[in-house]
Amino acid sequence: MLRMKDVHAVLDRHIRYAATKVFLGIKMIEESSVQSHGVKMLSLVKKLEDLKAGLNNDTYIDVILQSLPPSYDPFIFNYNMNGLEKSIHELINMLVQYEAMTHKPEPAVLVGEASTSKAKGKGARRWKRKKGKGTTVTTQSTR
Repeated sequence: MLRMKDVHAVLDRHIRYAATKVFLGIKMIEESSVQSHGVKMLSLVKKLEDLKAGLNNDTYIDVILQSLPPSYDPFIFNYNMNGLEKSIHELINMLVQYEAMTHKPEPAVLVGEASTSKAKGKGARRWKRKKGKGTTVTTQSTR
């Protein structure tokens, strides 16, 4: 018969396996918030650390960066090229700042009714002075 210690070891291993599978397989949807994705990833990291999964900070960072959609490729490229060594919290803060700078909401388009009246061009009315009498006459010009 299995001892109680062995039963707990099997359960811990199963839970650790399931948590690792979720952590490695999670992908952020393109239009979703990077902050909510970061919080989700952070909670999985905490769970894996509690289960003594044996992963280091660099591995966690790599998996988080791989879980991002293609629109974050410039960020990932800069992060890797600059050799940044950040904590997971710092990485998530950087991602939130990047999202705020690059993923701006599209402006609302205002639609108005088209006017049916014809606009008169500049100088449509001209003032002409008749010679001799000192009176002015208004004429319409059609350019």
